[in-house]
Parts: sequence; structure tokens; C-alpha cells
Amino acid sequence: MTASRRLDGIDTALIVLFLIGLYLGVSLQITSKIPLTCAPSGVAGMAMLWRRRDSIRPAHLAGLCAVVALYLGSVLAASDVSFLSKRFTGLIQLTYSLVIGYAMFLTLIDAERDQVAKILLIFCLCIIVGCVLENHTGLRSISDAVRDRLYAAGVVYDADRRDEILYGRIRPKLFTSEPSAVTFAYTHYCSAWLIISRSRYKLAIYAGLVGLALVVLPGPTLVLMLLLAVPYLVLLAGARAGRPQITRMIGAAALSSVVLGVAFVLGTTLFAARIAQMQHGDDASFFYRFTGPMLVAFDMFRHHPWAGSGLTGEPYIANEVLNVYMNSGSFSSAWRIPKIGDVLTNYFWLHWIYLGLVWGVATVVGISWWLRKLGTPSILFCWIVWTILGQASGSYVGPKTWAVLLIAAAASILSQRDVPVAAQRTLPRPLFLSRAWS
Repeated sequence: MTASRRLDGIDTALIVLFLIGLYLGVSLQITSKIPLTCAPSGVAGMAMLWRRRDSIRPAHLAGLCAVVALYLGSVLAASDVSFLSKRFTGLIQLTYSLVIGYAMFLTLIDAERDQVAKILLIFCLCIIVGCVLENHTGLRSISDAVRDRLYAAGVVYDADRRDEILYGRIRPKLFTSEPSAVTFAYTHYCSAWLIISRSRYKLAIYAGLVGLALVVLPGPTLVLMLLLAVPYLVLLAGARAGRPQITRMIGAAALSSVVLGVAFVLGTTLFAARIAQMQHGDDASFFYRFTGPMLVAFDMFRHHPWAGSGLTGEPYIANEVLNVYMNSGSFSSAWRIPKIGDVLTNYFWLHWIYLGLVWGVATVVGISWWLRKLGTPSILFCWIVWTILGQASGSYVGPKTWAVLLIAAAASILSQRDVPVAAQRTLPRPLFLSRAWS
């Protein structure tokens, strides 16, 4: 495990720039077909990779190359070679995302735990303050003007009227393309802070952060913020020398049950109007974010189990997606579908849509092996975090998707940095990731 050292000003600035890039999601078009997604994160990631070049281990590099090779195999295995160019473009974007995510990982595990936690907490509080200012001052007009310049036409969120009906006000966007981008970043960064922080009051502070968000930037994504506490409590928290694993697990399970109960109550009370829309099939956003991608993934299992549609292969399966949607009782024919990629916004299900069952499982195993080589104490924890946040984000090949996984890996390492080795060995592992994978 890498010994911690205090980040200097440049490292701190690069981490902040990386987080801003994920938050904004701004893309720069490198060629007519290849965009540089989350461009500030890309710049910061490449700089961090150079600064941490001496920390790159052969085992890390071998694992990364193996993962990229698996994705290359999935691209070559997918049907209809006429879409090969499109899939290779997706592979380039995915490789870029993995590389800069790895650079962020190296920087985080080389840092002091408290310093990283402080950066994340300040970022989250800045989001809260910014949203308050947008709601109650003239910042909204400045934010909207910036958004019009940062994002392409058709990307900028225009459902303010729906928000007024569901939430009683326009939700803050704070320089992002849509409100869900704000809540996703806030949820992601707060949950990472929970894992890394050493504060004895961090569960109470985390509850306070949830409460602030529900008041300032409401949205169903915030329910995921509570769910993300569960894998932390069960798989990482409470490892202390002299404390039996069974005692820790029972306590964590009991507290997790309370958290799940609170999440259910909050979801059914604060978002009752949104839930009613879902139940009546009137919520296009929920359908495109969860129900639709799930149905398409199951269709891929039946008709393309070997290699799915291929990376970024939406054009290849456009007719099949439309057929699945039209045959779903939750779909309304009145909903507009500008392009297929806009109605598949769940990166967890996109994994299975793009790769199918066989290559989907192969890449999960390959990435898990890489995470083991990176020294991750609980691979299961990383995948659970990745899956939960996948319910609120698409863009499978983009940096945001893989930053979630690699920041979770770094956070899990930092969370165990002050835990005695004997206690670390009590962390549960999936059977297929036992000693044979070490």
C-alpha cells in the first residue's frame, strides 16, 4: 500500500479540476467523431498521471492492459462489422476514461486521508451554497448564460415547468446541463467523503448533508445517497482490532436496516408526486433511466447473448430498442425519442446492452482482477457503489462512469489506512475474489 503524504498545491488543484470536470461534463470535439468528454478531468488526469509516473506499478499496468484487451475482444466479437468504426470510437473513449480514472486513483491513495476528505466536503458545501444562491439571487441568470455556451443545443435541460409541478420550484442547475447532474455529483462526492472521513460524527454530518440536499436541490437521486451508506457500513466500517467480525456485521446490518427504512420513508413521502407519475406511466425520465434500459438488456440476453450491441452500439440495435419500448406497458407513444442514446441513460444496464451476457461477465471478472492488483480491500464494495450510482447516470464509456469505480477503490483503501492489519483481514470478499486472485 502506498504511504500517504500531504498533497501539495498543484495536486490539490488537479483533484479539484478533475472533480469540476466530472461535475460539469463538458466535452470538446477532438475530431468529427471523437469528443474529449469531461475535458477538464482529462487535462487534470493526464497531468496527475505524469506526476505519479513513478507510482505506476507493472501489476497495475498489466491489469489495465488486460481490461482494455477484453473490451477490444468484445468489439471484435460483436455482430455486423459495418459498425466496427463506431465501436472502436467507443473503445478509445473508454480507454481514455480508464486511464484518467487510474491517474485520479494514484493521486488519492498517495494523499493524506483527512486532506482528501476536506476537499470533498468543501466541494459538496460549495454545491449547496451555489444552489442556494441560484435559488434566491441573480446567479440563475449567470448560470443559464454560461450553460448556453458550454452545452450544445438540445442538451440543456428545459423541463422547468415539470419541476415546478413536482417540486414546487425550479431545481438548481448551477452551471451544469441539468439538475440531475448536480444531484449526481453531490451524491457521489458526499458518499466518497463518508468513506474517507475519520470524524467520529460523520454519520450525523452525512445525515445533515442529506437533509440540506433535500431542501436545496430535491430529486430522487438523493435517495441513492442513503443507499450508498449501506455497502460502506456492511463492508468497510467498524473494522477494529479486538472486535469480532460477527459483532461488527450484526451492528452494521442493524444500522443498514434503519438507513434503508429511512430511505423508503423519504422516497415515498417527499417524492410522492414523482412516484405517482411512475406508477401511471407518465414519467419518461424514469423509464429512460431505469425501466427501458433494463428491458433492453434482457432483450440482449435473449437475442445477442455473446457480445451484445458492441460498445456505443445503439445504432446497431435502434430498431430493437424501439420494439422493446413500444411493447412495454410503461411506455407512452407520445414521448419523443430524438436518438436512441438519449433513452438509454443507465450505465449499469448499458454494460450488459453493449457487451451481452458472455463478454459482460468476462469484463467484470477482468476489472475485478485489476482492482485486486490495485490493492482494493473490498471489490464487492466498489461494484455495489458503481451499480447504485449507475441508476442515475448513463454514458458508459465516459469518465464519470469509471471515476465512480476508481474513486470508490481509492476511498476504500484510504478508509482502511488507519485500521490495524489484523482487522483489515476481516473484510468480507466474494468467493471468486479470494486468495486465488491476490
